[in-house]
Amino acid sequence: MVNGNFSLKHIFGLKVRDLRADKDLSFQELSEKTGLSVSYLSEIEKGKKYPKGDKILSLAEALGVSYDYLVSLKVSRKLEPIINLLQSDFFKEFPLETFGLDPQKIIELLSQAPEKINAFITSIITMARNYEMRGEHFYFAALRSYQELHDNYFPELEEAVNKFRKEHGGLLEVPVTVNALKDILQNKYGIKLDRGRLIKHEALRDLRSYFHQKDSKLLFNSGLTRAQECFLLGREIAFQYLGIEDRPPETPPQRAYRFETILNNYKASYFSAALMMPESEVIKDIRKVARSVKWNKNTMVSFIDRYRATPEMLMQRMTNILPRRFGMKNLFFLRFVGTDNFSFYDLTKELHLARIHNPHGNGLNEHYCRRWLAIRMIKQLRSTSRINRTNQILAGAQISKYFGTDDDYLCLSMAFPNVSNPVESISVTIGFYIDNNLRKLIRFIDDPSIKSRIVNTTCERCAWTDCEDRIAPPVQVEKERTRQEIMQAMESIDPE
Repeated sequence: MVNGNFSLKHIFGLKVRDLRADKDLSFQELSEKTGLSVSYLSEIEKGKKYPKGDKILSLAEALGVSYDYLVSLKVSRKLEPIINLLQSDFFKEFPLETFGLDPQKIIELLSQAPEKINAFITSIITMARNYEMRGEHFYFAALRSYQELHDNYFPELEEAVNKFRKEHGGLLEVPVTVNALKDILQNKYGIKLDRGRLIKHEALRDLRSYFHQKDSKLLFNSGLTRAQECFLLGREIAFQYLGIEDRPPETPPQRAYRFETILNNYKASYFSAALMMPESEVIKDIRKVARSVKWNKNTMVSFIDRYRATPEMLMQRMTNILPRRFGMKNLFFLRFVGTDNFSFYDLTKELHLARIHNPHGNGLNEHYCRRWLAIRMIKQLRSTSRINRTNQILAGAQISKYFGTDDDYLCLSMAFPNVSNPVESISVTIGFYIDNNLRKLIRFIDDPSIKSRIVNTTCERCAWTDCEDRIAPPVQVEKERTRQEIMQAMESIDPE
């Protein structure tokens, strides 16, 4: 095997196809020279068949090459770009079938214009390196695309959760308890909890958990909330119940894992969230909130207590259910992280369904618009926690109007402290594109208590001169204006 997606059969087939084209032989002509049927030759070139020695010898003689050349990995200069791509880490680790891509179709595409496609993929890799996008970042971006393709809803996982819940009556009630999950892990799967070993290693203080397979123990770090423990227990149950072996043992993942590993980790996380927040219950709660004509921020916080979930788990779970069950597909999810340094905020997670919303994560080190509710709430939480020494959860709503466009979004945000790192606070946001359909579904959208604010992506790309929250000059706007002036000046040059 060359790698997980492509085999020696594919390379052999490419070489036969390339040699046949160089000889200007049709399938019928090659069939007459070798005694092999046209259909068999076609399957060879498609990488579906690898002939036996006597047939390879017939092919070699008909194509004017040696037997050794035909079975070797040596290829013509024309095919070198294709083979380099097939042996690259991308094609080695990326599960093409997951995205409905047939490896043979990929080969056929590559063989039509190998130099151009090689240049294209090389350009993507180069751009990724220039923006410091490591391999694992690429695969996380691919995972996000996979979620978006499926509206972030996976019925097979929902069905697996429902089946598992019925098998264990203690999980039918909400909220699910740590003890119920712990008992299942220990009694059904023989996995015990260890809350003391991780804290002995200073370098592991940022890990939330680690699965030690040799002694079947799930190691927990200190300081986790009950909600976090429930989630981690539920996820470990998912790995065991779904029979997933290709998985990261640590949380959060620290290594550069293959895409399949990252996808499996997501599936287990989805399972755990669905276990804690049953679809039927979340649907009832969403309907209750949507029918209200008044926005009540305390309702969002009450759901945290009802499910014993974290704000991020709750908001992520809503992105599973809202598109599929309520038709709200024009939505996005954002996760910001901030510290007492109010100059910089990191966009660490994002999901965009149906539309290309802003802001997007980027490697340009620009300053995200401070008028977003998500960022203002982090600032408020950091200030409050320093003065009152409290670890509260904030919730809020805002109508975000994009500067210079007709795009308006209803944004629901929650901000909370990072219990794993006290110097950080986190905000999570679901944004809904406001159209007639959304107004029918969400009655409180016209609540006058929800403030409207003009927003943009980053200060560097914003042309709004009256913004009192700007902390960086509009350098990208200025560059674009200069470019337009150059273009206009070139067009105005009169011929002599």
